[in-house]
Amino acid sequence: MSDIRLNKYIASSGLCSRRKADELIENGQVMVNGKIVTELGFLVKDQDKVFVDKKLVRPSKHEYYKFYKPAGYITTCDDEKGRKTIYDLLPDNLAGLKPVGRLDKDSTGLLILTNDGDLINALTHPSVKVPKVYMVTVNAQVKKSELEQMANGIEIEPDKVAYADIQVLEIDNKHTEMQITLYQGMNRQIRKMFEHFGYEVKVLKRIQHATINLDGLKRGEFKPIKPAQIRDLRNFLNRISQ
Repeated sequence: MSDIRLNKYIASSGLCSRRKADELIENGQVMVNGKIVTELGFLVKDQDKVFVDKKLVRPSKHEYYKFYKPAGYITTCDDEKGRKTIYDLLPDNLAGLKPVGRLDKDSTGLLILTNDGDLINALTHPSVKVPKVYMVTVNAQVKKSELEQMANGIEIEPDKVAYADIQVLEIDNKHTEMQITLYQGMNRQIRKMFEHFGYEVKVLKRIQHATINLDGLKRGEFKPIKPAQIRDLRNFLNRISQ
């Protein structure tokens, strides 16, 4: 390994993004060969030993998977309440990968899993409007005026305005099926938007995150994301962040 900046070294371990690594360095939480380093441009050599909060970190090969989350599982590594998590469905060799964003217990669909902290940050940072596409069904006929309000933005919590692009696919007196695109990362955003108007979400499935989609997966299945797809994803993120 050639000399690399300390923040990149930490990020490449999968611990966090480079931006977060900069914070750790500035806060004096990083040691190299037993000495605290606060210089952001510090270069790490192959033989150096890097510790974050006294724990040794090492660069790891980046891995990228997509996973079709079924209902009934929460998106976390561990749950103090003993609920089932997505890691109950994944093999041990994927236990070190982190989900990019979350899906609540009752929601299904696409989760990207990776140990690439920089990519996680790029996909989830609020300054970048990364599209996430969902198939959603609610329990009644949604009014056109309400759809327009959701497109323009509604307050779902104090000082939190949520908006969405909504395409109606099927509608009658008993249900409305839609394709919804979000550009925000608010907790339970879609459910809260429809609850605002008194509707209950019956089905919520994420089918796409940026350029990655569910193609080729059944519920509970996972598969590696191809290098060419990761390159396309990075190119897409670079375009929309400019």
